[in-house]
Amino acid sequence: MYGLLEMTLPRRVERAPARDLSFERCMQFAADLIRIPSLPGQEEAVARRIVDELRMLGFDEARTDRAGNVVGRVVGRGQAPAVMLSSHMDVVDVGDPASWEHDPWGGVVEGGFLHGRGAMDVKGPLAIQVYAAARLARERPAGDVRVIFSVYEEKGGWGMMHHMETLDARPGAVILGEATALDLCTGHRGHAELAVEVHGVAAHASNPALGANPNHALPYVLLALRELAAGQPQDGVLGRATVTPTVIESWPRSGNVIPDRVRLTLDMRVLPGWDEGEAVHELGALLAERVPALPGIRVEVLPGRVTHRAWTGWEDEHSNFTPGFLMPGEHPVVEAAASALRQALGRETTIRQWKFGTDGGHSCGTHGIPTIGFAPGMELLAHTNRERLELAEARKAFDAYPVLIREVQAALVAARGLALRGVHPRVAVAG
Repeated sequence: MYGLLEMTLPRRVERAPARDLSFERCMQFAADLIRIPSLPGQEEAVARRIVDELRMLGFDEARTDRAGNVVGRVVGRGQAPAVMLSSHMDVVDVGDPASWEHDPWGGVVEGGFLHGRGAMDVKGPLAIQVYAAARLARERPAGDVRVIFSVYEEKGGWGMMHHMETLDARPGAVILGEATALDLCTGHRGHAELAVEVHGVAAHASNPALGANPNHALPYVLLALRELAAGQPQDGVLGRATVTPTVIESWPRSGNVIPDRVRLTLDMRVLPGWDEGEAVHELGALLAERVPALPGIRVEVLPGRVTHRAWTGWEDEHSNFTPGFLMPGEHPVVEAAASALRQALGRETTIRQWKFGTDGGHSCGTHGIPTIGFAPGMELLAHTNRERLELAEARKAFDAYPVLIREVQAALVAARGLALRGVHPRVAVAG
């Protein structure tokens, strides 16, 4: 059925004849991307490969930005707001390559699947988005079709955060290439990390009376966190917010020293409208009530901060918070997308939400740009050593994407003058 795809793909794909817009060529491009490892902060080679492809396909704009994102554009006729297609270039580590059935960096096609790290998370869908925009370029769409292929999505979405903050003009809508198994996804919980630090006084472990051991406060901290977790709010669609203690670290790290500082990391899955400052204050007040006063011991709650260094050399410290978002089912963009997929796939479309986080937290959760997701691939295969993309499903997405873009642009034209913010009206928008 797949002809060329069932053949062994070359280790390096030569530049195809200009404007080969076939599905087979698209999947060859996806395989080529898989063969370029691109962990967060190491996306340079794959970014340059994508820029080359955009230029070969005739994009009107193809470049990288300060953070190392790939930014591209197909200029439309100007009658409709722009639609932005978004996928990320970075992937998670493969672990032990021997645990994979196929070489994780091989881009192997076998049994009707494209195998390897990034096959469905998300280099396969990224390739489909590239070729969807290129196919529309022949007819010049009603409005611009932009692409943003971001860095550091797997570590909080720094690339998309930077892109949203530096946009010259807002798109009318964003379509994400995260796996949906051809469903239409419209939101997810946000992700945040806070830290609880307990400060004490260091001393030699042979003479503990000379120090103040911060570990003695940990049981009270953990009990307070369990209480906080039990009281988290719940959304009828997105589910319950969660608070989970994960990593405990201490300094100094020597086993024969009473530490002077212990840090407990909290993984938080939060609902749209969550505010970091309010959460820090709430947790601090709870700990002040639940942790007894201990001589020499002080408890502090810290907001999540992280420093990222791009492959371009740019370094930036920022919050590691990725907001949640939820598009209402009656939103014009959601309704148009469902209608387009019904036409393209020949069946009713399931509308649901992702279990994991995406760059949509920044585009929609922070900036209110209507954001949806559509792509082939099963979420449960993400970050596993079984990652693969079913080619039959990928072909359906390949055929559906141009229809989806046209219908979303048409809906944006029809809704001009309306405040098309993306976050569900039941939930307050932070910022």
